Amino acid sequence: MKSGTETFVGKDSPLYQDYDHLYQKIFQTQSIVVMVEGNDAKNADLMRAVDRLEHQLQTTDGVIETTSPASIIKKVNYKMTGRYELPETDEEIKAIIDGNPEIFSQIIPDNSHMVISVVMAGSASDKTQEDILTATEDAVSFANFPPSYNIIVTGDPAFRISMNYEINSSMGILLGLSAVFMVIVLLLVFRHVRWCLLPLPIVLLGIVYTFGAMGYVGIPMSMVSMSAFPILIGLGIDYAIQFHNRLEEELQEKGNKTRAVAETVKNTGPAVMIALAMTALGFFSLFTSTVPMIQDFGKLLMIGILMCYFSSIFVGITTISLFDKYSDKNPLRKVANKIKPANPAKKSKSEDESESDRLIGRVLQNITNLTIKYDVLVLGVACLLCLGGLYLDQSVPIETDVQTFVPQDMPSLVDLRHLNDIMGGSDELNLIIKVGDTANPDVLKWIDQFSKHEVASNSHIYSASSIASLVKERNEGVIPDTSQEIEDIYSQIPESQKDRYMYGENMLLLNFNIGTAVADIKVTGIEELTDIVKQDMQWMPAPPGTDVTITGNSVVFIEVITALTSGRVTMTFLGLILVLAGLFIVYRDWVKALVPVIPMVIVIGWSGGIMSYLNISYTPLTATLGALILGVGSEYAILMMERYFEEKGKGASPIEAIRITSSKIGSAIIASGATTVFGFMALLASPFPMITDFGMVTVIDVLLALLATFVVFPPLMIILDTWRDRRKGLSTAETETKKQIQGAEI
Repeated sequence: MKSGTETFVGKDSPLYQDYDHLYQKIFQTQSIVVMVEGNDAKNADLMRAVDRLEHQLQTTDGVIETTSPASIIKKVNYKMTGRYELPETDEEIKAIIDGNPEIFSQIIPDNSHMVISVVMAGSASDKTQEDILTATEDAVSFANFPPSYNIIVTGDPAFRISMNYEINSSMGILLGLSAVFMVIVLLLVFRHVRWCLLPLPIVLLGIVYTFGAMGYVGIPMSMVSMSAFPILIGLGIDYAIQFHNRLEEELQEKGNKTRAVAETVKNTGPAVMIALAMTALGFFSLFTSTVPMIQDFGKLLMIGILMCYFSSIFVGITTISLFDKYSDKNPLRKVANKIKPANPAKKSKSEDESESDRLIGRVLQNITNLTIKYDVLVLGVACLLCLGGLYLDQSVPIETDVQTFVPQDMPSLVDLRHLNDIMGGSDELNLIIKVGDTANPDVLKWIDQFSKHEVASNSHIYSASSIASLVKERNEGVIPDTSQEIEDIYSQIPESQKDRYMYGENMLLLNFNIGTAVADIKVTGIEELTDIVKQDMQWMPAPPGTDVTITGNSVVFIEVITALTSGRVTMTFLGLILVLAGLFIVYRDWVKALVPVIPMVIVIGWSGGIMSYLNISYTPLTATLGALILGVGSEYAILMMERYFEEKGKGASPIEAIRITSSKIGSAIIASGATTVFGFMALLASPFPMITDFGMVTVIDVLLALLATFVVFPPLMIILDTWRDRRKGLSTAETETKKQIQGAEI
């Protein structure tokens, strides 16, 4: 399971390396927060329960320290009375808290709330975080809080652990729904063959192979990779249907199983492989993204379609062959035929199916006639809508806040937002300061002055914390003038506090608390805020020999925005080039290479307009839509084009060829599209809004791809093919004229 920053930003990125190596592994801590709600947060009985909670947690492996009002009250009481213990009465507790507002305001924001922080290392493993969360929940129950208080265990680690659990649990739901939808679509569009539900277990076996490959290759499970499996079911079942359908056809015609299997593998195997290759070329562009979870999504789709192909050609064909053998020997079947012989007056399923196919064929042929009659109007409107969609696409917002991706009623998210409402946000800009000597008074004075200036001059920086703050607390509010004095103060500061802001002899940390600035000014504002801090450092420079790097979780996500804006355009453009090049290599004909791609380009434009109309943001998932449309939709146009040239090769005119194509294979393409749509529809039931939005847009895009195949493709095919025929005719006429002139001259 992966749900952290590393799923959004590549580890080879300089920005991430600054964040990971200089901040996360050295300075960053993360906290599980216990929030207490009640009528009186300054109560002696409550403080004793908090003290019991801390005593239990301080012995837990992985806990660096705990911070609570109780522990701070004991420190203040020690300075006042020499006794490191909690006062006995409510009045004494209240007097200490009210007398030190600068200390307690951050952990007791009002009379009815307080927080206890359970601090762990920023690099703590998922297992360690989960163990500490469990230990905290157990400690809360054993601490025996007064019954009138509500205790909430929350914080970012609790939220991530809950999110990972939700991802795992919803995975089974999505796969189950995909299977149910596939049963429905197979019964509707594939009932003319025996064992019409067999493609479903075949493709599910391919999914099992894909899970195995994920573990072997090391592809983590994330919100994005989770959504790949319904997609793979929708795509993979098409492969199983193609092999199943052809083998049934060969078994009926030849009667010999060996020849039927050989003919199926020889004829259908390469055809499906070409379709798979074109789909893979569309998916291949996902690897150009700098967002790791999109790269993993691409790997998963590539591996998945290959595994579904292997499952279909090896297991599927073998299983049908075996079933055919045993179905002939089934005594129950023979008895049933004797008891209830076939009624010749009653239409067979295949006849019903053929009538249904003919009806769909007639409808599609009428649509084709209409689009050819008004070809210029149809193509003009399609292109205008495409251009309009591409223009609107630029205004589609980009969303990278993980909290918006998960179910909005998830208890851990509700608790985390409640904490932020009470305590304020905790986002930060982190300044890593590399120095020659961490006790240099000039450096500490610059940190102190620069912190004051930024807090005073920038409305989005609420406070600053650093080693300078701790030194001033122990030296009457001033920075000493000598390194030796600073070293003496360092020796008085507890290691757990000092390690938050100082590493070794050469590195310091300055934190700017920007609260909920990410929510207020969005990530583009974070970039502007970072630029302002950099400009301020130019006219208020750090002492010579000092190097300052600005990092932090919010800063890192600037790179995600860049990847999702310019990156998705690059992905789509590369996908177009790859599919176009692949088609040209296969056909050696520019018209045949261009015709399947152009309708998909139009659909990509339409998709941008629909996202703008539905107010759906770009996320790491919806950013992949261009590549998915190319990979999935180009197959329909390729099948239409293949049949068009087959009919034309038999002597039909271009218009006759396209009419025959629409009527003959239109129902098959609609059936194929239906399986894909039903596979994607499972995503609509996901509790994750990001996946639901992706499923909605993808279903719409596949339907648009089918629409483009039957509305845009026919007139486009006629116009380009006729233009090419005229060019060939003109070229032939010119050649003949030249020959005649040369002969006359001789």
